[in-house]
Amino acid sequence: MAEEKIGVYICHCGTNIGGKVDVEEVTKWAATQPNVAVAREYKYMCSDPGQDLIKNDIKELGITRAVVAACSPTMHEPTFRKAASDGGLNPYLLQMANIREHCSWVTIDPVAATAKAKRILSAQIHRLPLNEPLEPIEVPVNHDVLVVGGGIAGIEAALKLSATGKHVTLVERNPSIGGHMAMFDKTFPTLDCAACILTPKMSALGKDPNITLMAYSEVEYVEGYVGNFTVKVRKKARYVNTDICTGCGACQEACVVRKVKSEFDQGLGFRSAIYIPFAQAVPLRATIDPAKCLTLSKGKCKQQTCVSACGPGAIDFEQKDEVVELDVGAIIMATGFELWDAAQETRYGYGRLDNVITSLEFERISNASGPTGGEIVCKNGEAPKSVVILHCVGSRDQNYQEFCSRVCCMYSLKFSHLIKEHLPETEVYELYIDMRCFGKNYEEFYRRLMDEGVNFVRGRAAEVTDVALSPDEEGRLVVKTEDTLLGIVRRIPADMVILSAGLSPAHDAKEVSQIFGFGCSANGFYLERHPKLEPVATVTDGIFIAGCCQYPKDIPDTVAQAGAAAAGVLGLVDNDTVKVEPTISYIDPEKCSGCHICVGLCPHNAIQYNEEKNAAEVIEAACKGCGVCVSACGSNVPQQRGYLDVQIFAEIEGALAV
Repeated sequence: MAEEKIGVYICHCGTNIGGKVDVEEVTKWAATQPNVAVAREYKYMCSDPGQDLIKNDIKELGITRAVVAACSPTMHEPTFRKAASDGGLNPYLLQMANIREHCSWVTIDPVAATAKAKRILSAQIHRLPLNEPLEPIEVPVNHDVLVVGGGIAGIEAALKLSATGKHVTLVERNPSIGGHMAMFDKTFPTLDCAACILTPKMSALGKDPNITLMAYSEVEYVEGYVGNFTVKVRKKARYVNTDICTGCGACQEACVVRKVKSEFDQGLGFRSAIYIPFAQAVPLRATIDPAKCLTLSKGKCKQQTCVSACGPGAIDFEQKDEVVELDVGAIIMATGFELWDAAQETRYGYGRLDNVITSLEFERISNASGPTGGEIVCKNGEAPKSVVILHCVGSRDQNYQEFCSRVCCMYSLKFSHLIKEHLPETEVYELYIDMRCFGKNYEEFYRRLMDEGVNFVRGRAAEVTDVALSPDEEGRLVVKTEDTLLGIVRRIPADMVILSAGLSPAHDAKEVSQIFGFGCSANGFYLERHPKLEPVATVTDGIFIAGCCQYPKDIPDTVAQAGAAAAGVLGLVDNDTVKVEPTISYIDPEKCSGCHICVGLCPHNAIQYNEEKNAAEVIEAACKGCGVCVSACGSNVPQQRGYLDVQIFAEIEGALAV
């Protein structure tokens, strides 16, 4: 092997590295290592002057390999690879030594940190001569896009992409798009009508010639790779021919099964067994609930009044589920959230005590299209004289969800305004831990509520009970809480208690993420590739996330993230080809025994068995370079470019050599 000329470039990263590691000492030591032609240090190696050091040394000193000792490769490996490429060096002949996250940030003693930095750097210096020049793999791109989820995030992303001329298929598991926002009455802090904002977008999506809407459908299977995904979608049977259904609603009025609790109204109102979820539904088409329909569940609805009431003859009890196969180049996941189940917090009495309701239930009560026609009333039909709103139910709680749901403070303030607007004489109490009004005009909205006469009590409620200790409490709910500002324990009589429950991941978020080939974070939300640099991308190239499926956020942030995801997708599908990382596996068919172990274990379905060759082979464009096949094969046949055994052993030897 010809002697290599290695350039070593060590970053101070301000005090992130330089505050713990003696960078000057490491630089002097590096200059003495085998094959090292030059060793330099700089305050911020990722800056233009720092990158210029690398480019100039490649051109002027003939550097043939380079190692940058800095932060995580996740952060700046593309930056330094481009610098090497601009200098004329194959980017895969550059290695990164992570002396920030793996060293300075986790090592207390500066002497130990400096010694550890040398070991980490030595590992890369020793493996560099064994690196091979690699070239990215170029694959064609399908220009169509799939959006999963029809809430405001999915709607916004689909419309943005459609406006550029791309064909979008939107898949929504419910009979109509709209998501949770369709249930809201008003939005904070401007108090705009939620339907007035959302409905035009829903209508625009339903009529857009570039968008194929597949409501009442679910994705079952995804395979392929960036630019070329094959997706199987189960289009569930509505038992209604949507091509001829006019959405007139005559069938639901005629149906004999009229007392089915409405999911859209949070179980406070009723629907028929055949129903349209809400008046502005898109598509405005009826759906038969097979579990409640007497014909479908018992086969004995003698009247079948829905059939006779339907003028176009759209009812079709013989309809079956249909599996549709789609080919797309990119995917946006916008599957939303679920409200935390307040019944888990038994001390607040939800589901046990009348008039203890959740935030979504109050949204439907206060909505003019809701079960009470917008009248804020208790279960006995009377207006409440006192309402207590409990913040952070299920959020910021080590017993349930430790994270802040971000929107609860603000929607609780909105509820107070709505109550005061409808019932000016009603006393409203907000029981909060901390008031987090983080957005534009949010703090001003908080101040407005103070002026409207809302009572703010700093303290988390200990219990909601119906046990009265005074005549004023008789027949009412009582909220027991500590007022931390006054330093007293209070009992607040109430006619209605609203539990401002936090936002939770969808119950099947983990299973759905596995179908698409990426993961969830510890709290159950979809995991982004990088929290700062790539907050809308996932670890699976070509799949993006938007909205509350990633983490709780308000409507403005959700819409902004949907636009960002659409921009990320457009940057991909607007090209005819895409380059794929070459650090992937390969299998020598002459050595493969055909045992099929790697075929079954590959999490990306990137290995298939070739019957003619009697051996497994890697689909290069689908391989993500995870290395599962390499570690699983008993014969050590699969190998991964950039991570060959000789390279890994050289790293180990280098780390032990110091």
